[in-house]
Amino acid sequence: MSTKTPILYIVIPCYNEQEVLPITAPLFLNELDLLISENLISEDSRVLFVNDGSKDTTWDLIKGLSSENQRYQGVCLSRNRGHQNALLAGLMEAKEKCDITISIDCDGQDDISAMKDMVKEYHNGCEIVYGVRDNRDTDTFFKRFTAQSFYRLLSFMGAEVVYNHADYRLVSSRVLKEFANFKEVNIFLRGMVPLVGFKSTSVFYKRENRIAGSSHYPLSKMLSLAFDGITSLSVKPIRMITGLGGIVAFFSFLMIIYTFVGYFTGNTVQGWASTCSVICFFSGVQLLCLGIIGEYIGKIYLETKARPRYIISEKTDEEKES
Repeated sequence: MSTKTPILYIVIPCYNEQEVLPITAPLFLNELDLLISENLISEDSRVLFVNDGSKDTTWDLIKGLSSENQRYQGVCLSRNRGHQNALLAGLMEAKEKCDITISIDCDGQDDISAMKDMVKEYHNGCEIVYGVRDNRDTDTFFKRFTAQSFYRLLSFMGAEVVYNHADYRLVSSRVLKEFANFKEVNIFLRGMVPLVGFKSTSVFYKRENRIAGSSHYPLSKMLSLAFDGITSLSVKPIRMITGLGGIVAFFSFLMIIYTFVGYFTGNTVQGWASTCSVICFFSGVQLLCLGIIGEYIGKIYLETKARPRYIISEKTDEEKES
């Protein structure tokens, strides 16, 4: 580990955050100043906002902050690309300018003061420090149950994830440079970062309610993120289909034997109910299996196109230079 004071970039993806950004932006800057005053990070450290194609005044606010204080920087994506791609854009933008990054959401729910412990762990030799929630008391029962079930499901599928960790983490530029070699389009950062390796640890904190505005992650987006996480990190669903196919084939073979025995012993019974039940069952199983296989084929289709995961249209530092 280098003995020089590291440059830190706090990377914050933003989508329609005009209500909460004026509140949380000074909090991020205050934490940055505190870490600088304690000589934990360099004075060249910055707060980097990533505007994910917001439809409100978020980008105007970011540009205003940048013009008021040089420690605020911002990049704007050409269109909305989703939280994971926006976060990735910020990390890739920062990796050549800093020694460490800390990614955090803009809503103020994650404990900003935990950054101090993260930086200290970096000084102790850790290249990755995960921010982990120590409880979910602020969540509704439904959200707590589905989130915990999701982490257990990922573990069951063989994905290496940190339980109760989202995207609040410290990552060194060394790790990010290696992570840049991951070229897939279907990304799930909290499951991909552990794949890079390097020494890591966790810092625990209490998550609060959103300071202002409303959540941009409804149930549909959470389910989409969960499915992306499973399909990008594991092929176990395909193997489960193979196993299910073997089981169904085995019972089908037994049914054929049973049918022949019944036919030759004269015990056959004519009836549409049993026929319809068998047809519906096998049709349902086939459609389910085809759907899962189709999802994987769709992911392969997107990967082979090799389209850019994001496009940056504007940067605040470019405006300053001009």
